Amino acid sequence: MNTDGFDLRQAVFALSDALDLVGVDDVAHGKRVGIMAMFCAHALGWSDAEQSLIFDMGLLHDIGVSSTQTHQHLLLEFDWPQSQAHAELGFDLLKGFSPLASLAMPIRYHHTRWDVVRTKVPSELTMAQALQANLIFLADRVDTFAAPHYGKHLFDEVGHIRERVRSVQGTYFAPELVQAFDKAAQSEAFWLSLEPRAIASLLQEQLDHGPRPRIGMPSVHALATIFARIVDAKSEFTAVHSLGVSRLARLLAEKMAIDPERCDKLEVAGLLHDLGKLRVPDEVLNKAGKLDVHERQIMNTHSFETYQILRKIDGFEEIALWAAYHHEEPDGLGYPFHVPEANLSLEARILRVADIFQAMAQNRPYRAGLSAEQIRDFMQDLVNKGKLDSQVVQVALAHLPEAMRAATAPA
Repeated sequence: MNTDGFDLRQAVFALSDALDLVGVDDVAHGKRVGIMAMFCAHALGWSDAEQSLIFDMGLLHDIGVSSTQTHQHLLLEFDWPQSQAHAELGFDLLKGFSPLASLAMPIRYHHTRWDVVRTKVPSELTMAQALQANLIFLADRVDTFAAPHYGKHLFDEVGHIRERVRSVQGTYFAPELVQAFDKAAQSEAFWLSLEPRAIASLLQEQLDHGPRPRIGMPSVHALATIFARIVDAKSEFTAVHSLGVSRLARLLAEKMAIDPERCDKLEVAGLLHDLGKLRVPDEVLNKAGKLDVHERQIMNTHSFETYQILRKIDGFEEIALWAAYHHEEPDGLGYPFHVPEANLSLEARILRVADIFQAMAQNRPYRAGLSAEQIRDFMQDLVNKGKLDSQVVQVALAHLPEAMRAATAPA
């Protein structure tokens, strides 16, 4: 970690990958929306700072979406009646996080028609915020129009897409934004910039030349909590799971006299350990019965996806490994890396124990949480089978009432 903190924008870019995982097979929606909005902002003559802001807004505009079913509705229906719910959740997640609070209000209205959103100026929104919200809406809808044609015959559809946008000028989209889009979309480069290689280059350019504010560990924890809430909202089976794992991991680390700075990092790893589950289809994650072989293969990818996201953040090197190893076992038979016992740090072992302990203690729709005595027997059995670290489990069991409170306390 740089001595003056963590790079906020780098963290946002990396964590936005988690939001795009909800697309399962298409994992670049937010990035494409950000790119198109930025190109339109350039055509409007907005400043470099305003262009960077709208790009970041595009990356995070669907921060309220964790369900693959919700994502499908938003992709397939131009004006889905229930679209406002995820926009409100996005607003709620961001409004209290001061480094990104300027994104909250436009994200709240990024599925609101122009002829409605403009009536909220100046009582609820500034004109700048209304235009930002509407530009994200426009770029978002253009991406849904174009999505079936990426990698195929997109240029054959460009004229039709432009006409569809023009047809709702003044109702769904502000006339000046439609004109800016029409101007930007004349260029082949506009559409070619939405291809995977070009996206990667544009992201790097934004990091190289855009603003790079830095944040300390308290803000990192707050940002991680936002993403934990997104992950935990994906399934009623896992409500507040990440928060409980984080609290319990810190408790165990403190009982084992781990350095406070490493306890801070372990707490963040606990909050983010299940990021990769955003790519797991709802029907797999919410299945109450035993997963079949194919479903288990899908589920077993999630900690690898977590690692791929977190490893992109400078200063997260250990956090990424601890989070990614939460399904690794002392006998080397865990997943997805099959790490041998000698290579599992104490922090990674703690996080694994916290993950299993919390899952057993938490009430689920299909069963009540286990009692302290049942958890004691269950955890000891896993130790005997070589699946959990004996030292960490003994610490948890020695402080069982406190561990139960940490694992199950409300958010």
